[in-house]
Amino acid sequence: MAALLLLRRLAAGGAVTRLQQPYAGLATAAARQDALDATGEESGRPDKGNKNRWMELPPFAPVDAAAAARAIFRGQGGDEIEGNSNSTAIRWVRRCCPHLPASLVQKLFRLRKVKKNAVTAETSSTDASAEQFRLRRVSAKDHLVPGDTLFLPVNIQESPVAEKARKFDNRNEIDFLRSLEIYKDKAIIVVNKPPGMPVQGGVGIKNSIDVLAPMFEENSSDAPRLVHRLDRDCSGVLVLGRTQLSASILHAIFREKTADALADGTQQVLQRKYVALVMGTPRHPKGLLSAPLAKVLLQDGKSERLTVRAGPNTTSVQDALTEYRVIESCPRGFTWLELFPLTGRKHQLRVHCAEVLGTPIVGDYKYGRQAHQDWTPLPVPQTVDEELLRKQRLPFGLVLGGGSVAEEQPQLHLHCKQMMLPDISAAVQGLQSEDAERDFSGLEKLSFVAPLPLHMRLSWEVLKSVDK
Repeated sequence: MAALLLLRRLAAGGAVTRLQQPYAGLATAAARQDALDATGEESGRPDKGNKNRWMELPPFAPVDAAAAARAIFRGQGGDEIEGNSNSTAIRWVRRCCPHLPASLVQKLFRLRKVKKNAVTAETSSTDASAEQFRLRRVSAKDHLVPGDTLFLPVNIQESPVAEKARKFDNRNEIDFLRSLEIYKDKAIIVVNKPPGMPVQGGVGIKNSIDVLAPMFEENSSDAPRLVHRLDRDCSGVLVLGRTQLSASILHAIFREKTADALADGTQQVLQRKYVALVMGTPRHPKGLLSAPLAKVLLQDGKSERLTVRAGPNTTSVQDALTEYRVIESCPRGFTWLELFPLTGRKHQLRVHCAEVLGTPIVGDYKYGRQAHQDWTPLPVPQTVDEELLRKQRLPFGLVLGGGSVAEEQPQLHLHCKQMMLPDISAAVQGLQSEDAERDFSGLEKLSFVAPLPLHMRLSWEVLKSVDK
């Protein structure tokens, strides 16, 4: 019924309507409307009753996210950005309609509700050739060429799937998640991820950043997108893209950083600094760790872990580079380190600390289990602030407090403290402008800093007081 009411309201405005948000430049050609009114779904015969009303997306104009990332990464012009992308229909719909849930977009393609313009030449009664518009079904994986125009049903906003996406109404949970925000603009959201919160869903995981991401947006069903990962028990700076374009560019920038590092590059567009507490002391106060990583299957045949592996017969090996610097050596054999990953491999910092430096991270029971066999908690000094000792239950089953070196089972002491990125919002604005000369050399560099989690702050205070 709601869809019928919407159609009646739109009837006076023509068959092709303009998509209101959030894409600029969705103007439609009024001259096409009479032709579209008479367009059948597949046969080209008139549509009796004119029940099918269509929403026209902008003509396909590809932007190569990888080329854009290279230009941003190297501070160059963007002449190569246009026309290099061979995008599919579903990607273009998601880029033009980021406010639509991904599940709804996929359903529209499955139900054959997404159409593409097909221009044919027909001979009229006066033998004059005239262009006739016909809508033809398009599948999700069909590739588009510049100028292709896609059409969606106007009643998609009334879909039960769209309503289902607006299910987050717990004010305490929303307020907590938004309290994690460090920075927000039109292109990205930066949060300080708490330890214990998964970034991505999986078996047995109910609440994760990617599932809860819609809570970061007000009055929008569009969810920010993950562009990189942090381990579940790791904390610190996590960046999400607010649009399909910004997320694609950020994905490519993270990939470009790894490629540049392996090519012995010197670009510093993307920088990350982690703080870790390790067991033992490195032989040198600073250095560069270059040790390739490979997956190995554990004895149960199901679990896997990463290990340092090299050799001509080794398959599925990924090169990994990490810079490190000793911040402070502490009594009882503990050391605070700064870690700078030059590549972005899974568990890279944890494996490099445990297997290359020989100093596993405190609380890392996957790669430092042996070192924790004889773990002895350290005493808490009386001078420690009581706020550091207080435990508090948080939304999503999280707990604030506990897990320091004073506990029987400490949490992982690994925190992404700082990240530096180019201004992605300004870059996206430049890409969407009509200016043919795009120069990214002057992009501002943004720095995001996340304070240490409570258990690492308490460990710092405890270690300062040991043997004093």
